[in-house]
Amino acid sequence: MTDRPQPPLPEQQQNEVPGRTAPMHPQPDHGEQSYRGHGRLAGKATLVTGGDSGIGRAVAIAFAREGADVAIAYFDEHDDARETARWVEQAGRKAVLIDGDLANPAHCREVVSRTIAAFGRIDVLVNNAAYQMDYDSIEEISDDEWDRTFDVNIGAMFRLVKAALPHMKRGSAIVNTTSVNADKPRPTLLPYATTKGAIQNFTGGLAQWLAERGIRANCVAPGPIWTPLIPATMPPENVESFGKQTPMKRPGQPAELAPVYVMLASDEASYVSGATVAVTGGVPII
Repeated sequence: MTDRPQPPLPEQQQNEVPGRTAPMHPQPDHGEQSYRGHGRLAGKATLVTGGDSGIGRAVAIAFAREGADVAIAYFDEHDDARETARWVEQAGRKAVLIDGDLANPAHCREVVSRTIAAFGRIDVLVNNAAYQMDYDSIEEISDDEWDRTFDVNIGAMFRLVKAALPHMKRGSAIVNTTSVNADKPRPTLLPYATTKGAIQNFTGGLAQWLAERGIRANCVAPGPIWTPLIPATMPPENVESFGKQTPMKRPGQPAELAPVYVMLASDEASYVSGATVAVTGGVPII
């Protein structure tokens, strides 16, 4: 599609992080009307963190239409999560909602145990949940903010992988969401960008470690994507111009990332591990 929304976007701001979908204008496209499945994940049991909205919702919808059951881990956006579950169930697949704070190590283990209770195994783990805030200077960043960003973005990823691995068999896949900021860090997103670099490094090492077990690990590196996190964490003037800096001159829609997650999760990517796939609107990453 070439008729995606382009800047200037309506100025808007939300007061709660990670934000909600309903107040956004324009509404993000998660592939509700466009994604067509081809059975590439038929019968697979999957867990998607941050699955209530944005990229996570698009991935959950695509996975379900490809034949997978989906456990949806999210913070506290209950309306968004129920809407994602509705689309999964409409595709004829099972949806399990698991709310709570991934900064809590015990909750990470609970997310995995509840997924196992529902499905009996995990074939695909998508670590997508993230926390970010925009800052004007390093002095603005408190110790608590720094620690929370790391706990949610990379600490939870480590704990979820560690808890899930005993329930993953040969042919399973892990897909982690990094960012263009791993390669081109934006200073106003310093804690977030730093974690995204860590995620890419974590995934590269993990892929090598897990190869002998027959489990693959890869990253997706989004550029600017139109999700609730944007109006919830950026000033209105930045929201208005969001995505304009890319060669495509617009933000990406969540639906434009889902096929990459499907590919990396599928058996068709059997020789792809340790990779970072950029979905950046033309911004090159190394």
